[in-house]
Amino acid sequence: MPYTLTRTRRKTTAIYVRNGTVEVRAPLRMPKRDIDRFVLEKEAWIVQCLAKQQAQAAQKESFCIGYGSRLLFRGQEYPITQQNSKRARFDGEAFCLPPGLSPAQVKAACIRVYKMLAKAHIGARVAFFAAQMNVAPSSVKINSAMRRWGSCSSLQRLNFSWRLVMADDAVIDYVVVHELAHIREMNHSPRFWAVVENVLPDFRIRKNELKKLQQRLSGEDWNE
Repeated sequence: MPYTLTRTRRKTTAIYVRNGTVEVRAPLRMPKRDIDRFVLEKEAWIVQCLAKQQAQAAQKESFCIGYGSRLLFRGQEYPITQQNSKRARFDGEAFCLPPGLSPAQVKAACIRVYKMLAKAHIGARVAFFAAQMNVAPSSVKINSAMRRWGSCSSLQRLNFSWRLVMADDAVIDYVVVHELAHIREMNHSPRFWAVVENVLPDFRIRKNELKKLQQRLSGEDWNE
């Protein structure tokens, strides 16, 4: 099992499988034979992870949307339809796009619509929960982050990925409350989670639902 070895001052050995490669992080003085033995013991798990990542990569490569495809918005699926207009929009029942667009143009148009929807809906939920939690973010922006649903800077600036608007309302609210809670606690300490739980007692359920959406999107190519 080929792997990249990184030695650090850590006390334990760990294996990371990312993008089809295997990295082992081990203590500075750990013998190479012991590292090889550790990797061999985890070989079945490594092979399983690599196979899963390869399947996701193949699914993502074949991802394509067009007229008639159905897209998620706030947890519900809506079709992509044609309209006699130059402006893409969402009318409450469908993503309405100009006719004659290529698959790449369809995706780009849908992303523009998603960003507008995210700005409106997430912005409104931030205002609602900020008042409830008695906090005041200095700004709220929508970005194109792939690996983070939301973030809160030390300057209390909130950022949310436009992809979050695909989630259902309960999940969106969880991410909003999560980031607002960081204004009070810039960490993930028990005090932080107490702030979240005070607003959303069922936040653990919502957090698990977010993982399900992440799993679905791992096989879809929404890169801009």
